[in-house]
Amino acid sequence: MVGQAVKGVILDDSVLFISSGGNNPKHSLRPAADALLRYLRYSMFRTGISSRLDSSDCKDIIKEKAESHSIDFFSLSAFLTKDDINEIMLSWGDVCNSILYVISSERKDDINHLIDQGWLVVVLNVQDDSACENLGMICISKLEELPLSICRLNRKAVDSSILVVGYTMKPSRELDFSKRGAFPLYPTDNGLIFMPLTFDLPLSSQLPEVDMILHKATDEILYVELSNSSDLSNKITYSSRMQELQRYIEVHPDLCVIDPLDNIKPVLDRVEIQQILLGLEALKSEGCIIRGPYFLKVGNFNEANLVQKLSEAKLSLPCIVKPQVACGVSDAHKMAIIFYVEDIKNLDVPLPAIIQEYVDHSSTLYKFYVLGEKIFYAVKKSTPNISALINLNQGVGPLVFDSLKSLPIANESQQHLEGKSSDNKNKDMNIELVQNSANWLRRVLDLSIFGFDVVVEDKSGDHVIVDVNYLPSFKEVPDNIAIPAFWEAIKNKYENFKKLST
Repeated sequence: MVGQAVKGVILDDSVLFISSGGNNPKHSLRPAADALLRYLRYSMFRTGISSRLDSSDCKDIIKEKAESHSIDFFSLSAFLTKDDINEIMLSWGDVCNSILYVISSERKDDINHLIDQGWLVVVLNVQDDSACENLGMICISKLEELPLSICRLNRKAVDSSILVVGYTMKPSRELDFSKRGAFPLYPTDNGLIFMPLTFDLPLSSQLPEVDMILHKATDEILYVELSNSSDLSNKITYSSRMQELQRYIEVHPDLCVIDPLDNIKPVLDRVEIQQILLGLEALKSEGCIIRGPYFLKVGNFNEANLVQKLSEAKLSLPCIVKPQVACGVSDAHKMAIIFYVEDIKNLDVPLPAIIQEYVDHSSTLYKFYVLGEKIFYAVKKSTPNISALINLNQGVGPLVFDSLKSLPIANESQQHLEGKSSDNKNKDMNIELVQNSANWLRRVLDLSIFGFDVVVEDKSGDHVIVDVNYLPSFKEVPDNIAIPAFWEAIKNKYENFKKLST
């Protein structure tokens, strides 16, 4: 098996279904089957399912699964024959010498036949793998072990210098990245293999195989405890599985993490990130200023002298109110635009919160993405100017919304009026200034992959950074440009980490 890489995977139906046993056994799909099929589909492998079950219902389910996941379907004999093998070889001629066949231990008679064909064989439902090594096959006890086994094979076969990136994030985010080809299990051009970390297996069996960890830890936050202090240290409670990963990282300081959990804390706290953005004052370009928005932290919406405090913070209504916690909890994106002082009282926005300057920006938002040394941006539609907001709200209290689900957007007539406003000078974006700011933020935050949003204030032309986030999707950047930059950022982070460690 040494030297043989995996480029195609065929899953025997015996590993996808569980039999109830008895004289009339019923078959049900394994819980891990769908997730595995999705994963293999986007891992840069040829993937297929072979069906040999007698039950027509099972064959229909298998065929439907193959079609829904856009993978190949092979209807084979009850016992593998040379004709079955030839059918697969003809269909997969380009990878016929690199096929991995995954089969259940129940079908012992077929295993030797597959090995004789020169294929790699993984056998499921084997508790003792001592005999497997002698027979030239790999044994696993759970289907979730398959990506780990493929990773080991490809690393050994292709090049021992290949780096393995173990990654963890919520399933929907993982699927979004995977669909764009970001997480291949076959080495990238710059020598990376991506392996999903699963909490269905002990981390101790997976992490020794990886060189670095890529995470979206904010997906694993249970709650954030905030007091009047803006310091989030030791107040973030992660899920038990994320805590397990944290403990492993703490006792393995030689493991590269993208990015360390301490480094992402500032982007979880809107007060802290606002204070960091104050340092942008030193960056100017031909009279153009880049800055954070003016803001005021509040712990109570009924504070005394609130109007005076707003004035001292250079704030005038309307303003936008946001929770201090920026992400990771369910109500972090519950916000409100307030038009009058009365709107603040008993406002339905989590406390503590920040009252932030609302910047007139002609409904134009610039989303910047920093992938290592590379900087990209996209232009998106945003909330309208104050005059359009007033028309939109019609004076009925604060405008409360969830920024992840819906934004108050002006209709066409309001946008037309906004475009003719005498205050709207339609200032141009100073790309060089923002790029310099991106590099400054990368150094200050010490993050490898992050994003931030910029608006240009209509009257002054000030460039205002209104949001900063970690490991964004950067989906507005074309995949053929973004994904190689993503891989390069990860590889560079590892190389720099190793230089500092020696």
